[in-house]
Amino acid sequence: MLSIELKKAISHAFKHNLKPALTLQFFALMMVLSYFYVPSSQAAFSFFSDLKQEYGFSYAFVSTSIFGGLVPFCYLFLTKQLSEKNTVIWLFLFYLIFWGIKGVEVDVFYRFQGQWFGYANDWQTIVTKTSVDQFIYSALWAAPSITISYLWMENNFNFSQTIKAIDRKFIFVTIPSIVISNWIVWIPAVSIVYLMPADLQIPLFNLILCFWVLMLAVLNKKAEQS
Repeated sequence: MLSIELKKAISHAFKHNLKPALTLQFFALMMVLSYFYVPSSQAAFSFFSDLKQEYGFSYAFVSTSIFGGLVPFCYLFLTKQLSEKNTVIWLFLFYLIFWGIKGVEVDVFYRFQGQWFGYANDWQTIVTKTSVDQFIYSALWAAPSITISYLWMENNFNFSQTIKAIDRKFIFVTIPSIVISNWIVWIPAVSIVYLMPADLQIPLFNLILCFWVLMLAVLNKKAEQS
């Protein structure tokens, strides 16, 4: 049976994430619909597709570093929501390098998904890819690794303090609540991403990620203050 703390965390996740998630998912859906049904949008999509084809993993690193790292960092810096435990330069480097590496990781995962299940956009393929993405890759690796990495950042990049902070509550309340928050946003979102051709999946992922990282950073900051 779920603990009272975890139930409260899940309730909090739904309460605070549902409306932003729906807005984000609507935006992602509009992007996909414009790709398939608005001919005038093809030039923009072709530009990003050509970049992805030409630069491959380098594109994934740089673009994810920008959308997942630079943009959220600038927002948090300007709104004075960055952790005061770290110097600005270290936070800046963390955001850029961490999300750049994650971008390459996601690109590798998307390529494996394409090799395993193909690139068709029928509902069976989309459901299969989304299930593997969210209930295996995300739940067991992506969300926990991001949560622990942010915990490391909040503990001034000190490994011993970070290990001490990974207590029973962190494992059985914090991580599950982050995973569920992740599902609220990403189950519909990655279903939309997988509708796109291979070379446009990372660009669309970057747009969704930018919003999600902002949301995660703000939630972590509120949790720390509490």
